[in-house]
Amino acid sequence: MTEKVLALMGPTAAGKSALAEALAEHVGGELISVDSALVYRGLSIGAAKPDYPHHLVHIRDPADVYTAADFARDAKASIADIRARGRKPILVGGSMLYFRALVQGLDPIPAIDSDIRATIEAEAKTSGWPALHEQLTDVDPTIAAQIHPNHSQRIGRALEVFRGTGVALSEWQRGETTTNAGDYECIAMCPEDRSTLHARIAARLDAMFAAGLVAEVQALYQRGDLHTDLPSMRAVGYRQVWSHLNDEITLDECREKILAATRQLAKRQLTWLRSWPDLSWLLTDASGQVVKTEATESPSTAPDEVDTADGDGENWLTCINSVARNF
Repeated sequence: MTEKVLALMGPTAAGKSALAEALAEHVGGELISVDSALVYRGLSIGAAKPDYPHHLVHIRDPADVYTAADFARDAKASIADIRARGRKPILVGGSMLYFRALVQGLDPIPAIDSDIRATIEAEAKTSGWPALHEQLTDVDPTIAAQIHPNHSQRIGRALEVFRGTGVALSEWQRGETTTNAGDYECIAMCPEDRSTLHARIAARLDAMFAAGLVAEVQALYQRGDLHTDLPSMRAVGYRQVWSHLNDEITLDECREKILAATRQLAKRQLTWLRSWPDLSWLLTDASGQVVKTEATESPSTAPDEVDTADGDGENWLTCINSVARNF
């Protein structure tokens, strides 16, 4: 019987990478990044690029569009490669759509003619994305309610699906999907106290600015072929610094906007995780120690405490094994 692949999920700044690295050292594993920003070359400081080797990091130019379906394909290839070398693949990250594409499968929407997308882009230049968002509200109110009026990629995708197939994206999403959930052991890591997570987010942001976040984005800005409609430049941190470089906001405003956006990202990640089926949780304290484990769909009930006398990888490995018995 093939061993399950461990998928370590969690909100941004939860401490997933440190745990995954310790685990990889103990079990002879290799890490596969599940991060929609880290796939792009040049996104390092703002994407919290780890020093430890990961698969699927810096594999695409930031001018490219890399989709969740692309990730699922590449992750499966990485898993096969790692196993062929007698190693254990470990998925780690916080891009929940990527996890969904790999573990649960994506909806079987057919390919859309590129001319349809080009027409939508031309309309947006003339009328603006908010006007196209109003069009989307008329044909697919369910999806429109989930999308900001200026989120060009998502509006464009929803409209092209409707125009190309005659069926709303929300209807496609109600269809059958191909799931591989039985092949994965999914575990979420999160601070037990939300204030702890917010403090970590703020501390990490300060470290990013000190490490040269503005200079990193400026190098991308000066390329001349990138813009904020690209997925890479919409990543949290990058789009706000881009606005600062455009003299739209001050540096202080930039920092506050990044902080707020990162907190919102963490909130959305937790919302995804609370609806994830058969998910086990590792809850940590302010020092990063795993203090509780819970094998339920969300940390909404009081789990049993576990021994955390030592805070090294051995303790983490014990916690992992307590909830990932098939790994």
